[in-house]
Amino acid sequence: MGRGNDNTSWNFSVSLWDITFITLGISFISRETVVPVLVSQLTDSKLVIGLVPAMWSLGLYLPQLLTANWAESMPYKKPFVMVIGFFLERLPYLLIGLVVLIFAVERPTVALVAVLVGIGLASSGAGLGTPPWLDMIAKVIPVRRRGIWLGLGHGLGQLMGVVGAFFVGRILISRAFPGNYALLFTIAFVFVVVSWVGLALTREPESEVTRKTIPLFRYLGRVSTVLKRDINYRRYLISKSMINLGGMSTGFFAVYGTEMYSLDGRGVGLLTAVLVGTQAVFNPLLGLLADRVGHKTVLAAAAFFVALAPLSALVIGGMGAAANQGGAIASSGVLGSVPVGLLITFIFLGTFLAADHTSSLPIILEFSAPEDRPTYIGLTNTVLAPILIGAPILGGWLAGAFGYAALFRAAMAVGAAALLLMLFWVREPRRTTPQRLAEEQPAEVAT
Repeated sequence: MGRGNDNTSWNFSVSLWDITFITLGISFISRETVVPVLVSQLTDSKLVIGLVPAMWSLGLYLPQLLTANWAESMPYKKPFVMVIGFFLERLPYLLIGLVVLIFAVERPTVALVAVLVGIGLASSGAGLGTPPWLDMIAKVIPVRRRGIWLGLGHGLGQLMGVVGAFFVGRILISRAFPGNYALLFTIAFVFVVVSWVGLALTREPESEVTRKTIPLFRYLGRVSTVLKRDINYRRYLISKSMINLGGMSTGFFAVYGTEMYSLDGRGVGLLTAVLVGTQAVFNPLLGLLADRVGHKTVLAAAAFFVALAPLSALVIGGMGAAANQGGAIASSGVLGSVPVGLLITFIFLGTFLAADHTSSLPIILEFSAPEDRPTYIGLTNTVLAPILIGAPILGGWLAGAFGYAALFRAAMAVGAAALLLMLFWVREPRRTTPQRLAEEQPAEVAT
């Protein structure tokens, strides 16, 4: 018993290390601020800017069913996750930095393709590793500590990321393009490798129950059974899809602010600091809330803030237009070159991201029996993938064809609908009994 307790504390600590440093590393190349602004310097196409979160979602979510079936047969998940996590998930950030440094000025199209492909590769590594990694986490982190673990890990990483955001701004303005962005990707790579050490130190027990890997056709039949039988889970997928669709505008706030107020590197750094700092504060708080009342409540909060962020962007857009008609932007309400209204938008965006990051993964574990976890994990993220991929592309099309106001109104309406569905349609899975896939018997029970 003592050894088990030692391992629980140890695994909580090293998994916290993993989450903290990968969060810190990613904050240097924020997909909501740094990468969209980089892409906007390589192309004028708003549709291509929308491809950044789309490529991330494509790689992260679509491949998960490919490894979910296999993950159910693995008595130990860590060796597979370590290999994928280093070479496919983390190494591309270093390669992106090198290509941007070499090609961004003379051959920007090559650099642009490298950014998109590199993000796709990194996210594919995360996607392929997610079912076995999350199943391993379910073995080493107790259910009522998962919220605080994930929230605290993201919170600590983002708290350090607030300091990092200061350096993001300094690097962007003190170094010439493209060396500034290349350096940010290199720093990100260093920190995500540090996070990998925490993963390597995890003490994973052997799975008590495993299943034999079955042919893909039969496995897809099992997936179909889940969707038909588990009504509450199906409702969750629909509600979460609406939240994700409501996030169609999240990759455009920084570009919108840059175009409207001509933000420089310090402005982008400040927005990154506000975004990361907000998540640093709310991640642990929302993690505690999720452990106490369930992850559904936190995801309802995500829906609320995914609607509130574009609403606030609409308000500052109206204020900016009025100020421009008057000949200048009033100095009151402006912090440096960044309007306070835009900072509020990023506070709402950060709160949405904190809620979504805290509860989107742990809630999946509560819908299923232990032996079915990889199937539910892979199925959830694969089903959600089309919306996650399509939402930012739709957002880019709306912004390009009809303007940012149309994009923000659409995002606000979808987010409000998602809030109602998550609150009143989905039952808290922690208060229900998971349905077992009885037609597929476990292949082996560890003794």
